[in-house]
Amino acid sequence: MRARLVKIGFYATLLVLLLAPAAQAVENDGRGYYGETDDKVVTNFGFAVIAFFALFVFLMSMLQRALDRRKEARKAAQAQLGGAEWRGGW
Repeated sequence: MRARLVKIGFYATLLVLLLAPAAQAVENDGRGYYGETDDKVVTNFGFAVIAFFALFVFLMSMLQRALDRRKEARKAAQAQLGGAEWRGGW
């Protein structure tokens, strides 16, 4: 266990040391890759996040509905065929 922790610590330190120069290499006055952001940019990004989560919930609900429909159809088909596991009892 101790050897594993030492190994993980070594690789984490190595990764940080390798990526640290890349963080210093970008010289754009600290504005990031997008550039200067103002209130309109931040607001539009917030609206995009809201729209993404609403769309994600809708799509996952539709997927769940389709999977439930398939499950119920499979159960009904097995019950119609008289599968032993659907007869009940021991």
